[in-house]
Amino acid sequence: MLNQNFVIIGTLIGTAGAFAYIWDTIKGKVKPNRVSFLLWAIAPMIAFAAQIKQGVGLESLMTFSTGFLPLLTLIASFTNKNAEWKLTKFDLACGFLSVVGLILWLVTKVGNVAIFFSIVADGLAALPTMIKAYKYPETEIALPWLATCIGVTLTLLTLQEWTFANSGFILYIFIVDLIIFIFVQFKLGNRIKI
Repeated sequence: MLNQNFVIIGTLIGTAGAFAYIWDTIKGKVKPNRVSFLLWAIAPMIAFAAQIKQGVGLESLMTFSTGFLPLLTLIASFTNKNAEWKLTKFDLACGFLSVVGLILWLVTKVGNVAIFFSIVADGLAALPTMIKAYKYPETEIALPWLATCIGVTLTLLTLQEWTFANSGFILYIFIVDLIIFIFVQFKLGNRIKI
């Protein structure tokens, strides 16, 4: 187990990757899916609030950053027309289902239930970007996704005790970001046709 201060280091690594992504968004090199990034800004903030309510400590900083940094990316996507990704009906359907997940949390108001529905909502928001990364890896860059995986790993290694409240959301983030990293880095969509 690592010292809890590694949460800060992990968050800074993920933040560095996010700023690289934001910069490439402004320059038009990457084309973020706005549905994903909008909902990625909302769902983690709900999970963060639920973690605080559940008494989660410093490791909740990683969850906060996974909401705040997509908000900055979303804002950056409006600064350059080349950074815009065309939204499909599938993107909007995932967005709608993600919002349903958030509403279910608001109805229950139970910390772990909120975290669970935040994971569901965030996962549905991730689908359009995962598919885009698979089919069009040239619209993404791999490094920010890897940076978040490294940051999340450091955060997970600081946990003295693993509970759903302190690890569920950030473990989910690790899995999604690892999948997107693999799709982009190895251009699997170009190699494996489904």
